[in-house]
Amino acid sequence: MLISLVFIILIACGGAALTYLVATDKPLMWRLSAGTVIGSAIFGLLAFLLASFAAFNTITLVVALGFTLLPLLLLRRPDIQRMARTDWARAKGKFEGASLQKIAPFLYYAFFFIVFWQFFGRTMFEAESTIYTGGSQNLGDLPYHLGAIFSFTDGNNFPPVNPSWAGAKFTYPFIADFISACFVKVGADVANAMFVPNVAWAFSLLVILERFARDLTNNKLVGRIVPFLLFFSGGLGFLWFLKDVSESGKGLWDVLWHLPQDYTINKDFRWGNSMVVLFMTQRSLLLGMPIVLLVLGYLWKVFGTGDLDEAKIEDDRRQSEKQRERGGRLPDYIPALLPAFLVGLLAGSLVFVHLHSLIVLFVVTVFLFVFRPASWQQFVTFGVGTAIVALPELVWLMTGTATETKTFFGWQFGWDKGTENFTWFWLRNTGLAIPLLAAGIWLYWDGRDRDPNLPLQDRTFWSRHLLLFYLPFAFLFILGNAMTLAPWVWDNIKILIYWWVASMIFVAIALAWAWRMGKGFRIAAGIAFAVLIAAGSLDVWRSASGQIKYGVFQPDGIQLAEQIKQKTDPKALFLNAPTYNSPVVLTGRQSLMRYNGHLGSHGIDYGPREAEVKTIYQGGPAADALLQQYNIDYVMMTPEERDQMKANEGFFGKFPVAAEVGQYKVYKVK
Repeated sequence: MLISLVFIILIACGGAALTYLVATDKPLMWRLSAGTVIGSAIFGLLAFLLASFAAFNTITLVVALGFTLLPLLLLRRPDIQRMARTDWARAKGKFEGASLQKIAPFLYYAFFFIVFWQFFGRTMFEAESTIYTGGSQNLGDLPYHLGAIFSFTDGNNFPPVNPSWAGAKFTYPFIADFISACFVKVGADVANAMFVPNVAWAFSLLVILERFARDLTNNKLVGRIVPFLLFFSGGLGFLWFLKDVSESGKGLWDVLWHLPQDYTINKDFRWGNSMVVLFMTQRSLLLGMPIVLLVLGYLWKVFGTGDLDEAKIEDDRRQSEKQRERGGRLPDYIPALLPAFLVGLLAGSLVFVHLHSLIVLFVVTVFLFVFRPASWQQFVTFGVGTAIVALPELVWLMTGTATETKTFFGWQFGWDKGTENFTWFWLRNTGLAIPLLAAGIWLYWDGRDRDPNLPLQDRTFWSRHLLLFYLPFAFLFILGNAMTLAPWVWDNIKILIYWWVASMIFVAIALAWAWRMGKGFRIAAGIAFAVLIAAGSLDVWRSASGQIKYGVFQPDGIQLAEQIKQKTDPKALFLNAPTYNSPVVLTGRQSLMRYNGHLGSHGIDYGPREAEVKTIYQGGPAADALLQQYNIDYVMMTPEERDQMKANEGFFGKFPVAAEVGQYKVYKVK
C-alpha cells in the first residue's frame, strides 16, 4: 500500500500546484482534492504516451511522475508562494482551538473517509487463496478491470488492443485502470493499486462536489447535504427492507448484519445506489466525475458573471477585496484566457478517462454558450483547449475499433422502466427526490431560499442564472428517457447520473430552507433527508460491513494463471469460454473472445465469433481451420469450457499440455 500512497500523494501535489493558475480563494483541501484528479489525468496520459513510444517500465513512470510534479516550480514565484502560505495558514487555523464549529467539519470528512475506506476495501480481497469481491454488482466488472490492468503490466499492451476481443483496439476509457497498472509496475499489489486511487478519487469527489454546490448557491448547508444525496442515493427500497424485517422474524439489528438483498438495484429497482452500481464497478466514472465538476465550476464562473442582482455584485466586490488583500487574485502575468485553455485541456483528457462525461460537458457547454454568447472568448478558448487533447484521442479511438456506433442510439421511452408506468417508476426509484427537486426550483425562483437575517456574504442570491445553468441537465434527463445512448439501455445511467448531481442541489436548497424555518419544518427536513438516503445507506452498509463475499477466481485458476505468465509469450493469443472470470484475465494475455455481456454492452457484435468458438471446442476439421485462421496459440480447458462449450477434450489430446493445475489445463495448439 505504501507505494500506491506515495505515488498518489506526489501526483496530488503536482496537480494542486496547477490550481493556482486557475482558481483563487479556494481552501487547501479543495486544492489537494482537485490536484489529485488533475494530477491523475496528467500522470496517466503522460505515462501512457511514454509507454507507447518508449517502454513501460520504472524509468518511464518516474519520468512521467517528474513531469507531473513540474507545476511545483510555480511555488518559486513570490505571489503564488504568498497564496500557498495563506492557504496553509487558513487550513492550520481550522485545527487550532476546540469548538463544535471546528470539530463538526472534521467529523463530516472523517465519516466519509471511513465509509470510502471500508467500502472500496471490498472491491477486491484475497482469502483462502481465492480472489473475492464484496460488491454485489462487481462480480463481472472486477475481472474486466483486472484484465485491463494485467494487459498493461504482463501483456505489454502498447499500443493497447482489446484484451477481450482479438484484432480490435482497446476503446474502453482505460486511464483509471492504467494508473493502477503503473502502481503495480513499480511494486504495488493489484488490490492496493485499485484501492488507494479509488479512496483518493472518491474523497476528492466529495470535497469538489461540496464546494461546487456551495459556490452555485452560496450556502454552506447545501454544500454539506449534496454529497450525502449522491453517495447514498436511493429510492423507496427501504420500505422493502422494512417488509423483510417484518417477515424475517428477527430483530432489526440482526437483519442489518445479514441483509438479504440490495434495496436500490434488484428486480423492483433500477436506479442503483451510485457507490454500488457506479463508483465501485465503473472506476472510470470515479475519476471522470470530479474532473467534470472542476470544469463545470469554471464554466459556472464564466456563465454567472453577468446580469446579477445588486446583492451579488456587492458580495463579489467584497470577496474581491478580500482576495486582493490576501494576494488571492490571479497574478497579472497570467493571460486572462489561460484558465479557460487549461480547463479545456483537462476536459479533453476525458476521452481516455470517461467518454460519457465528455459528452455531458459538450451538451452543457453548448447550452451555456447559447445562453451567454457575450462570453464567447472564454468558451472558444475552452473549446480549443479541449480539442487539442480530445481530437487526437478520438481519431485514434475511431480507427480499428470493433464497436458498432449504430448500436448506441435508438428510441426507447422511459429508460429502463420496461412496461411500468413512467411516473411510478421514477418515484419508486428516486423516492422524494423529484418532489423536493420541484420544491427547490420553486423556492429558488420565488426567492424564498434567501434568509434576510443572514449577513450579505452568506445569503444565497436569486437570479435566473442557476435555473438556466440547470437546463442542460434537465435536457439530459429527457434525452436519457427518450432514447438509448448505449447498446445496453441501463448504461444511460452514465449520463443520467449528472442530471442527478445537478438536481440534488435544488433538493438540498429545499431541505436547507426547511431546516431554518423553525422546529416543525426542521423535523420534516430531517425525515425527508433520512428517506432520501435510507435505501442507499443500506446498500452501502451491506458492502462496507463485509456481508458480501463472492468468489471470482478460484485457487486452481490463480495458480494456472501464474504458470501461464511464466511459460507463454506476453503477446500469445488464447481461446477460452466467453466467461467473465477465465484465468486468462489474470495473465495479461489476449483472448479471442471473453465475456459476451461486456462485449455486447460495448457495441461489439459477438454472435458470429461466439459460434466459431463453440465450433473449435467441438473439434474436427472445422476446428483446425479456425485455429489457423485466428492464429490461436493456446486453448484453455477448464470446467467452464467443458460445461458451457461442451468441449471435445479428446480432440485436443493431440496437442501438448503447456500448463496444468487440477481440472485446469492449457493446450499449446501452435
